[in-house]
This record gives sequence, structure tokens and C-alpha cells, in this order.
Amino acid sequence: MMPRDPDKHSDPAASSVSLAAEAALLEARVRLLQEEIDTVDARIKAVSDALRLLRRTSSASPQAADNADQCGPSGRKDADGPTDDAGEAAKRSTPC
Repeated sequence: MMPRDPDKHSDPAASSVSLAAEAALLEARVRLLQEEIDTVDARIKAVSDALRLLRRTSSASPQAADNADQCGPSGRKDADGPTDDAGEAAKRSTPC
């Protein structure tokens, strides 16, 4: 049997007080983290709502319909332009 360390748990009352203090500290940290999580959740919800509103606004705007008319099924501009290789490459690489 190993000898007991006289500094560790020699007094049950002191150990209880120490554990209670640690528990209080951990509870305070948990509350702080929960508040931070709530703040992040609120920010995520606000950003999601803003993005949802932007999607509705952009899909309902007449300009969105104009952009859809100018773009082909690949999502690239179908503008008339030069027919040389450089012009064709430029048309293909120009997104809507």
C-alpha cells in the first residue's frame, strides 16, 4: 500500500469547501458559456432571416427576371460577341 500524501484530503471539511468552490466556479463558467451560445444563436437567426429576405427580394425583383432572360441554362451570358477563340473564351468565362 502506498503512503498517503498528508497534503491531500487530510481534512474532509477543507476538501468539501474546496470542492464547493470549484463547483461554483464551474457553474459560473457554464452560465457564461450558455449566454455566449445564446448570443451566437441570435446572430445566426438574424443572418438567416436577412438572407431569406434577400432571396425573396431578389427573386421577386424585375431585374432578376431580366438577368434570367440574358443567361442561358448554364448560367453564363449568351451575349453576341467576337467569334475568334479569345472572344469565345471570354463569353464562356463571363458569369451572369
